[in-house]
Amino acid sequence: MIRSIKIFIFLFYRFIAYYLPKSSTPFIGFIFKYFRYFLCRFLFAQCGFNVNVERGAYFGMGGKIIVGNNSGLGANCLVPSDLIMGDNVMMGPDCIIYSANHNFTSCEIPMNRQGHYPREITKIGNDVWIGSRVIILPGKKIGNGVIIGAGSVITKDCDDFGIYGGNPARLIKFRNGKNK
Repeated sequence: MIRSIKIFIFLFYRFIAYYLPKSSTPFIGFIFKYFRYFLCRFLFAQCGFNVNVERGAYFGMGGKIIVGNNSGLGANCLVPSDLIMGDNVMMGPDCIIYSANHNFTSCEIPMNRQGHYPREITKIGNDVWIGSRVIILPGKKIGNGVIIGAGSVITKDCDDFGIYGGNPARLIKFRNGKNK
């Protein structure tokens, strides 16, 4: 019974709420923001207070997603269904977080027949700002207070309070002003 209700809520999100206008839409945006939040409270494993799931955010069934208070999934983002996100996380539009990668260890077997590596959980700390169109590869850990510049590709874990940018992303400096 509960599984069928969750499937109904997912389908309602995917075919209706997914397409509703962004939360920044004048006068009525806050209604759509709250509506998507209301649905995601039933879909996610844990969903904090004041979570903003923007228009077009795709997260599969969302069964293992944990999102902290005052955090958000950016417009048109693609996140795995086993993401752990802390409190006060801002995510820009068009971000992609991967949870698995193709296996390519054998040169005798075509890569498309080797399957995938096991899924890895991505963990994002508290007070993180993820810029627009950031790509985070499987299993990366983003520390507390991190800023990731727009268009960056995260291939390694990010240290607390670091500012990262580029492809592949590298540490630019720390938020306290100290250089690497």
